[in-house]
Amino acid sequence: MSRSILITGCSSGIGADAARTLRDRGWRVFATCRRQSDCDRLAREGFDSFVIDYEDPDSIATGAARAIDLGGGQLDALFNNGAHAIPGAVEDLPPEALSAILQANLVGWHDLTRRVIPVMRAQGHGRIVNNSSVLGMIALKWRGAYVASKFALEGLTDTLRLEMRDTPIDVVLIEPGPIATRFRANAARQFERWIDWENSARAEQYRTTLRRRLYESGKGSDRFELPASAVTAALIRALEARRPRPRYFVTVPTRAMGLARRMLPGRLLDALLARG
Repeated sequence: MSRSILITGCSSGIGADAARTLRDRGWRVFATCRRQSDCDRLAREGFDSFVIDYEDPDSIATGAARAIDLGGGQLDALFNNGAHAIPGAVEDLPPEALSAILQANLVGWHDLTRRVIPVMRAQGHGRIVNNSSVLGMIALKWRGAYVASKFALEGLTDTLRLEMRDTPIDVVLIEPGPIATRFRANAARQFERWIDWENSARAEQYRTTLRRRLYESGKGSDRFELPASAVTAALIRALEARRPRPRYFVTVPTRAMGLARRMLPGRLLDALLARG
C-alpha cells in the first residue's frame, strides 16, 4: 500500500507543489484547500481533495475524518501548511485581527493535529510536519501578527515533539525564508481588511515603506527567494528519513538568521533586524 499524507493549503504555492511532487513519488495525497472551487480543480487532477479551513472548526473535524476514512483508518503523515500574514505595526493591530490570525495559523493547526494523533499512535507510526518560517525564530518590523503566530507554533511544536518521544510519532518543523508564492498578495488583502493606516501615527511610514513593499516591490523577487519546490525537497527529507531532524532550514536567510539568533548579543541582533 502507498503511504498517505494529508496536506493543507494546496490551492497554490507550497501546498500545491508538495501535493503534486509527493503524488509523483507514490504517496497517496489528500490535498485540502479553504475553498471548494480549488478542491474541485485538484479533483480534476486526480487528487482526493476536500475542504479544510483552519478558521472553520467544522471543516477541520470533517476533513480529518474524511482523510482517515479514505485511508482505511490510517494516515501516515500530516503536513500543516496553510497560513497568512496581516502586515502592520503592532500598535495598529486590532485585537480581533490577532485572534483571527492565531486561529488560522495556530489554533486550527493544533485542532487538526490532535485529530490525527490517536490514529498514528494506534497504527504504530506517523509524521507530523509543521511549516513554520524564519519569522518563527526572529522578528521583523511590520510583521508582528505573523511573527506571534509562528513563534507560538514553534513553541507548541517543540513541546509536542518532546511529549511524543515515548510514541512512534515524529514531529518536525520546516523553516522557510522567502519563497515564491502568492503570500504577499494575500497579505495585502489582509492589510486592507484590518489596518486603518491612514489614521495611524505611522501613516507616513506606511506610505513610504510598507505599502510600497506590498504593492510595488512585489514586481521583483527577493534575491534570496526560492521556488516552492525548495520547501517540498525539505518536506521529502522530513517524511522519508528514518530519523528526521527536528528542523529543516530552507533558504539562505533562514540559515543566516538561525546562526545570528544563536551567536549575536540581543542588542546587536535588534540593531541588525531593525534595518528591515
